[in-house]
Amino acid sequence: MRHTSATAALLAPAVIGALGLTPAPASAASPASPTARAAWIKSCYDKKHQEYDPCGHWRLRMRDGREVTVRGAATRGVDGRGRERHGEDGTFAVSADGRVLAYERAGDHRLVVRRVTGGPVTELPRSAMPKGIGSEEMNLRLSPSGDRVLIDYLNDPGELPTKVITVATGKTMTLPAAYDVRGFSADGDEVLATRGKSDNTTALYVLRVGGGSIHRTPPAIVANALTYALAADGTTVAFVTGGTNKPRARTYDLTTGEVSASVDLPLKPDLPPELAWWSGEGRLTAVARTGQGGEAAVVRVLTVDFTAGQVTKADTYSISSKNHTFNLAGE
Repeated sequence: MRHTSATAALLAPAVIGALGLTPAPASAASPASPTARAAWIKSCYDKKHQEYDPCGHWRLRMRDGREVTVRGAATRGVDGRGRERHGEDGTFAVSADGRVLAYERAGDHRLVVRRVTGGPVTELPRSAMPKGIGSEEMNLRLSPSGDRVLIDYLNDPGELPTKVITVATGKTMTLPAAYDVRGFSADGDEVLATRGKSDNTTALYVLRVGGGSIHRTPPAIVANALTYALAADGTTVAFVTGGTNKPRARTYDLTTGEVSASVDLPLKPDLPPELAWWSGEGRLTAVARTGQGGEAAVVRVLTVDFTAGQVTKADTYSISSKNHTFNLAGE
């Protein structure tokens, strides 16, 4: 991981200018909407171990420009034996609507969920973090409204099934490890996944949390998409393509196999969206960013209206280079 000097924190405005964007004012969102854009944790150099470590508390980059500290979240992650690891941060996720958090609790590393506004935490079942699984072997995601949690285990393929946990009840659904999980539907009632077939094609699957599934083998333009998002109807998949041209957004109907006309996104070919979710009927939120953990980053949020064929620049913000890592809402 590359870490820059303290002066790199000043790079964000320059990066915004290079993208042709205008920095968003700190008060761009209403103070009455306590929602988070992203979570990040500071990086400090450990002279004893001669490496950079996460330090301090996780912080939320709020949509009204504030920074809020999350004191109950684990700073460092653990290995499969429960021992804290240098250089590794604790697992942390923010729901797409920015209202719910999921993270490892400081002290016991139990996975918990709570509102961004505070209040009591809800403990997930202990089985959510199986014995022998460390923080870096889990990919934790929340449904858009934070009512469900998906845990994808990044160990040997086929060993541990993905788990989907309903926060209010603790009820757990498992998905075969052979599926490549892409994320929740807009209402959190389904999970979108892909799976390679023996004929070298890729099938799209919609797996219902309540049971049952549908699948279809899409054309190559869908199978090779950069990112996907499943609508609340459980059949409409938005996808983004890239390459040498501008990134484009389209939809694919799993029941009919129809691919819609494309909507061009005002982004450079080398900076396509990495993340997308449905934010309303006919509307998609797509997120692109520059920079990774340990680097100054600029995040650009677009709203795609498929009905009107229009794209709106919804938000732009920066992340300080002093971060050890950061996670965007919906990631």
